[in-house]
Amino acid sequence: MATRDVIGAGPRAVAGVLEQRGLEPRIAVAEAVLNGQIELKDYDILLVSGMSSDYPAVRRVISKWKVTSKGPILIGGPLSSSPEDALVRAKGDLAIIGEAEHTLGELLNMGLDCGRLPSKKALSQMLGIAYLDGAAVKMRGLRPVMAREAYDSTTPSTKIIKDYPLFYAARVYVEVLRGCSNYLRSRIALPGSTCVGCDLCRSGGLEDRYDCPIGIPPGCGYCSVPSLYGPPKSRSVEKICDEIRGLLSEGVRRIVLSAPGFLDYGRDLLVEPKPLTDPRRPEPNYEALERLLSRIMEMDEFTDGEASVMIENIKGALVTDHAADLLGRYLQGTPVNIGFETGSEQHSLQLGRPSTPEENLHAVRRLRMAGLKPYVYFIHGLPGQNNETVVETVKAMGESVESGASRIILYRFQPLPMSAFCDLPMAPPAAKDHLSGQIFTAAQEANRALKEELVGRRVRVIIAEQYERDNNFLVAYPLKHGPVVLVEGAEGLVGDVVEVAVSGVVSDRMVMGRLRR
Repeated sequence: MATRDVIGAGPRAVAGVLEQRGLEPRIAVAEAVLNGQIELKDYDILLVSGMSSDYPAVRRVISKWKVTSKGPILIGGPLSSSPEDALVRAKGDLAIIGEAEHTLGELLNMGLDCGRLPSKKALSQMLGIAYLDGAAVKMRGLRPVMAREAYDSTTPSTKIIKDYPLFYAARVYVEVLRGCSNYLRSRIALPGSTCVGCDLCRSGGLEDRYDCPIGIPPGCGYCSVPSLYGPPKSRSVEKICDEIRGLLSEGVRRIVLSAPGFLDYGRDLLVEPKPLTDPRRPEPNYEALERLLSRIMEMDEFTDGEASVMIENIKGALVTDHAADLLGRYLQGTPVNIGFETGSEQHSLQLGRPSTPEENLHAVRRLRMAGLKPYVYFIHGLPGQNNETVVETVKAMGESVESGASRIILYRFQPLPMSAFCDLPMAPPAAKDHLSGQIFTAAQEANRALKEELVGRRVRVIIAEQYERDNNFLVAYPLKHGPVVLVEGAEGLVGDVVEVAVSGVVSDRMVMGRLRR
């Protein structure tokens, strides 16, 4: 509910598997199920995808399902990587952990396509799942991550996009690669897994970096992407373009090329058959990036300006002058996110970050010079946070804005299953921790000032829906992303792309706009 204009790639990938088997899947957001807008009795199987923070909503959806159906309940997404939460607390029947496509295909072959779960004996032989045997959670082991060719053979659904209420105005994510190249490890002392300083993950060969001698999960300490999805594997240009064309034909206007690190695209091809476990070397695969972006931007909807393409996350260490110029050539005026998380170089090293704060500042400058709008991420309440790291983080926020950042995005630390920090407690809210409070206040003040700079500028937006708090206004989303815009006098224009002039600031996330006639 907090991100109404975001449609992730995962549910469409699952729907694609089901469609290829001749089944008829539907996608429903949790609110639609809980509000009674979906007739659950019409369906045989419930598949729920959730983030770890979605646990309360997942449990409520499952409770509602059980009132009308005895059909099996499968849980996927990051929530499933904690089988105890997915099966015992949320009361699912089966958790699919990691990549779902091949595991779901196996389950369909074993009877799920007829609306029934395989026997406990059959489940005990499968990888990548967890299930309950009595009160005990059972899991044989993780399924090996898919090879690039197998991943590229999958086909996410595009026609099912219309099941989402705001598909015509939302940012629709299209995976261009899966997995992360950051196989560095956290050095923060943790019970039973404190780094011994072998340095394999920092100076070893690509294969040496893959496994830690003492089992510390790869990547930034707070992140589970490498553990769940492995090193990067890139999709072919043809598959990506086919999916985008399918979405555009259904009325989608805003495409996000989704990846944990967009500049990893094609880097895996430079080191095959070895795994891409170094977040810094080799440099980006400029030829592959050029081929992808040029093919996408040839599509009529993008050349006509009636639709937009965006990217999301990139690693600061990979933002060379060449990379920035290439992105600027095809993605002029669009946002791009760089993760700082902390402003302290030492803290960054301890967390297992792939780029230093200084490298990230250089990346912000290069991207701004190339005509993009850098957004920067920070996290408050991280393990290792102290007075010194907070001072340096607040300083880095200011320097990032001076260097050209258009927005600061701030998160609270939450431990994720299968990450190095999975057993640590969640950070307290910023209002209850004076150190986190300093970071929160700095971010809020910076964002408010940045929004003030937008007043008077013209922005192309998609009119999305009525504003719930005041029926005189409609909610609009910038075609190339940006703050939510409240527009007066836009009745009858829902779904249209229009130009507005920013007339005022409502909050650090919302502005007012006047229609340009």
